[in-house]
Amino acid sequence: MHQTLSSLTHEILDVLDDVTGPEIPKPISLHEPEFSELEKQYVLDCVQSGWVSSVGAYVDKFEDLLRLKTGAKHAVAVVNGTAALQVCLHLVGVAAGDEVLVPTLTFVATANAVSYQGAIPNFVDSDPLRLSIDPVKLEAYLERIGEVRAGGLYNKETGRRIAAMVVLHVFGHPADMDVLQAVADRFGIVIVEDAAESLGSTYKGHHAGTLGKIAAVSFNGNKIATSGGGGAILTMDDDLGVRAKHLTTTARISAGWEFVHDEVGYNYRMPNLNAALGCAQLERLDDFVARKRKLAEVYHLAFDKTSGLNSLREPTDSQSNYWLNAVFAPDRVSRDAVLKASNDAGYQTRPCWVPMHLLPMYQNCPRDDLSAAMTAVDRIVNLPSSPRIVGNT
Repeated sequence: MHQTLSSLTHEILDVLDDVTGPEIPKPISLHEPEFSELEKQYVLDCVQSGWVSSVGAYVDKFEDLLRLKTGAKHAVAVVNGTAALQVCLHLVGVAAGDEVLVPTLTFVATANAVSYQGAIPNFVDSDPLRLSIDPVKLEAYLERIGEVRAGGLYNKETGRRIAAMVVLHVFGHPADMDVLQAVADRFGIVIVEDAAESLGSTYKGHHAGTLGKIAAVSFNGNKIATSGGGGAILTMDDDLGVRAKHLTTTARISAGWEFVHDEVGYNYRMPNLNAALGCAQLERLDDFVARKRKLAEVYHLAFDKTSGLNSLREPTDSQSNYWLNAVFAPDRVSRDAVLKASNDAGYQTRPCWVPMHLLPMYQNCPRDDLSAAMTAVDRIVNLPSSPRIVGNT
């Protein structure tokens, strides 16, 4: 090792001390929500109206704001991002017994949503620069295992249909969607975006969540904008947008006072109370993104002066919301030393997720060589990334 662990841990602590300053008390969280009087006003108004459940003006307003902020033709508010992703998979035709291409470098909800459909994740590797699915490696993998038949793309090794691909924009950095779409088109599979982390990010001028056939967004408490608990489905497709609203509202049809449902639906509607909080957050989204990008720039400048830690930067064709800032340590031993030193000093840093193929319930799933993802996991350290760290723009 070219640098001692002691000097490396001193580097991370010096950067964190300089970036956060003495004004912010410790412990400093990885990512925390920020609320103002606007959130209080909307939530109080919702409570006083009595409309706190799954119907109300704030749900409608929340969906309108999402369409405005992202350019999506349809936005459907639901209870959380995992539910949104499950419905997305259902809507594009993923059925029990199918396989779905999933990055091993992701949060467990991505793979779980596939399992909820009775389908099987097929794990693929990561682009070392973007951390999302590597399109070159993916194409080679599908050339090796794939066989296009009348019913679609099939895995020659398992005999199962490969029905879709879930593309995660890792830490808010957009995947190389044009190249991934070309691979998907070649093999006849549908792209579902896992845009849970990337609200406010753009790829070649287009918002994350509008780049694939359909997308899931999360509004969990640790996301760039939160509704407490919540998610949304975004799509540019009229038929899918209408179907998404119908399915997530128990598939009830208009029949006066009668409760008539025409298929098995989901009780996934976002409560109005959550939507009230979410509306205020969406109205502040541009400010959150600007401040998080400012924080990322400060981190980049600081880490450029270090010798052992390199910060993750947005792709040149994209503008990231920098949901979580990240640095690469030289190796796993260094990563763990940095994690311990920073957490002991009151800075909540964390490693990346345990790769999906290493979790007990997914160890026997089909997979490509995943060496790039494994190397990244051994090196990634996520840093405190709340917008309040840099104050107001």
